[in-house]
Amino acid sequence: MNLTDRVAIVTGAGQGIGEAIALRLARAGANIAVVDLNLEYAQKSAARVRETGRKSLAVRCDVSKSADVNAMRDAVLAEFGRIDILVNNAGIAGKNVPMIEIDEAEWDHIITVDLKSVYLCCRAVLPHMIERGYGKIVNVASIAGKEGNPGLVPYSTAKAGVIGLTKALAKEVVTKGVYVNAVAPAVIETPILKTLTEQQISYMTSRIPMGRVGKPEEVAAVIHFLVSDDSSFVTAQCYDVSGGRATY
Repeated sequence: MNLTDRVAIVTGAGQGIGEAIALRLARAGANIAVVDLNLEYAQKSAARVRETGRKSLAVRCDVSKSADVNAMRDAVLAEFGRIDILVNNAGIAGKNVPMIEIDEAEWDHIITVDLKSVYLCCRAVLPHMIERGYGKIVNVASIAGKEGNPGLVPYSTAKAGVIGLTKALAKEVVTKGVYVNAVAPAVIETPILKTLTEQQISYMTSRIPMGRVGKPEEVAAVIHFLVSDDSSFVTAQCYDVSGGRATY
């Protein structure tokens, strides 16, 4: 799964799953645009990428805003001259409360960050990928998008939307050399867990047959396959990384 000299954008790459993805792809030979809302985190992650011997660019970007996303794309093209891979990983869990306690502003914020951002980032890079006849896009969804997590209705809704977007978009570009897939992790050991209650974490873990949370590196390994040329007959799919929680 050699990625030598490929150029990859990884959003939300300042920590957690995103950082693990950036490092995994860099070790396979890719140059990485480390994109995050927190520039300090992005810079630290980019420095770790450079320790692998690959090039990196730290970009602050609010992926929920079209102007930010387009500026990020332009910065990556100016630095590297091409974009081969896009991993839409940025996202938030939101409050762990019943849906009736979610106000409209909070609902809109979660849907925008978790779902609209995927649309914006895909739309920004697709013309370039289609023109070159090559592109690999992986959208990080969630098992919540398949099964629904109580207390996380907006998040579950957004992630279900990411899966639907992935399947529909993949079929639009299937003959243009662009592959679009998703991964659906169960609960993963990342800083996002700090935003959830112990009760919520215990609930999600109890539903995993393996009886443990996943590791960021385990998600990164599946994404590595999907952005490599070894996945040459795989598109419009959602790969679970769930310890057996979902089997469909």
